[in-house]
Formats: sequence, structure tokens, C-alpha cells
Amino acid sequence: MEEMKVMKLDKERLEHELKTEWAARNLCCFDAVDSTNLELIRLAKEGAPHGTLVIADSQMAGKGRMGRKWISPPGSGIWMSLLLRPEISPQSASMLTLVAALAVVEGIRGETGLNPQIKWPNDVVLEGRKICGILTEMSTEAGAIRYVIPGIGINVNMTEFPSELTETAASLRMVLGRPLKREPLIARVMEAFEKYYARFLETEDLSGLMEEYNRCSVNLGRQVRVLDGASPYQGEAMGIDSQGSLVVKMADGRLRRVISGEVSVRGIYGYAL
Repeated sequence: MEEMKVMKLDKERLEHELKTEWAARNLCCFDAVDSTNLELIRLAKEGAPHGTLVIADSQMAGKGRMGRKWISPPGSGIWMSLLLRPEISPQSASMLTLVAALAVVEGIRGETGLNPQIKWPNDVVLEGRKICGILTEMSTEAGAIRYVIPGIGINVNMTEFPSELTETAASLRMVLGRPLKREPLIARVMEAFEKYYARFLETEDLSGLMEEYNRCSVNLGRQVRVLDGASPYQGEAMGIDSQGSLVVKMADGRLRRVISGEVSVRGIYGYAL
């Protein structure tokens, strides 16, 4: 496997690569932070503008959904958070996780030629293993959104993972067999996000993105197991609806909408029942 010296992110190169109107135009790069989401929350409270992007070479306390720890060692991945100040209802904000997932898929495809897929709602997978996770956080005041922050972690140049993750996680380098420069990939993801975000704002839902999302979905047409706080159930994933819910067809033909919860896909992350 080709070796490449671990290089720090080059802010000037990233700024040169970017072809966005507003996304990442206020760019904050750090060697290390507790987490990029936490750093950007601090900046948001100080008045940072819409489109501010925080990127770090490493995170000391990176986290994923359900409070799980996110492994983010120096120089090995893309750890970034984007500040959004949309004038939408708080109920619509969770859909921005799915918008971000679409952007990650397009960015990776454009930069590598690989064909990643989305595991609803917030993971991107390659060859059945997770390469990206997205954690979206929001602040509201008097029923209005102050800010929404999608945090994106992409495993880029790792060559190994802790033993407990070797069956479930991968990096782009492990799949491609070669290291990648991170700045072009960050730029492609931001460009795709800006495009998909504009389409989301047209309707404030996913009606204009459902078809593309479902084409990218690893869930579609597969048996899934749903843990939604009540009793677990299984069915066939039929794709998302305009609100970003996962539609599951039960054995008796009934359709159930999964708004939140843990969804396992047969053949992905060890679900083989």
C-alpha cells in the first residue's frame, strides 16, 4: 500500500479548491479541538456567520449519535462542522442530516470514483462498512432556530482501527489502496452541500431530493430491524418520504414510518439474521 506522510490540512489550498458561494467561506482550521461541533457552537454563540466551517486535524472528544465516541486521530480524516442559520421550522432541521449525507456521497464519488451509499439516517458506508458519520445539533429560541450544525466525520487515511471496529468501520484509503489528499474532498462535499441545501430550502422538506437519496440508500429494498424505543420489529425498507422518515413495509403489507431510532440493515454491520 502506498505510503504518504501525514500532512496537516492546508487552509490556503482548501480556499483555492472551494467553488462555493457561502459554504466554508468563513473557514476556521485547528490542529486539535475537543470536537468540531462544540467549537462551532462556541463560535455560533459569538455571532459567527452562516456558512462558517470548522475543521480540525484531530478531535479529543469527537462524538456520534447516541453519545458514542468517534475515533478521530491526527491527519487521518475529515472532521468538520458547518454553521447554518436557516429560516425554517425547528421540525424540519433534522432533515439536514440527510442533506449532508447526500453531499458526502456526491463528494466522495466525484473525488474517488467510488460508489458509497447512505445508511439511514446518518451513516455513509462502503463495502458494508462505515466510512462517515453525521451528527446534527440545533439551538432554538422562542420557537425559532438560532443555528443548526451538521458535524461530519469522514474516515480518509486510516490504515487500521481498534479491534472492536475492524468489522464495522473502513476508510477511503483502505478501500482505494492509496492515500488521499483531504482538501479537494472537503471542497467537493461543501459544493454538493450548497447545491442540495438550496433545493431543500425550496420546499423545506426532501420532496425534491427523495429520488436521489433513495438511489443512494443502502436500506432500499432490504430487510431492516428497527429499534425505536418500543418493541423491535423487522420489515422491508421502501425508502424515505418527503419528511426524511424511513418507510418500512411490514410482513402484513402495512407501512410504518420510522422518524427516529436505530435501524440495522441485513448484511451491514454484522446483521445477518
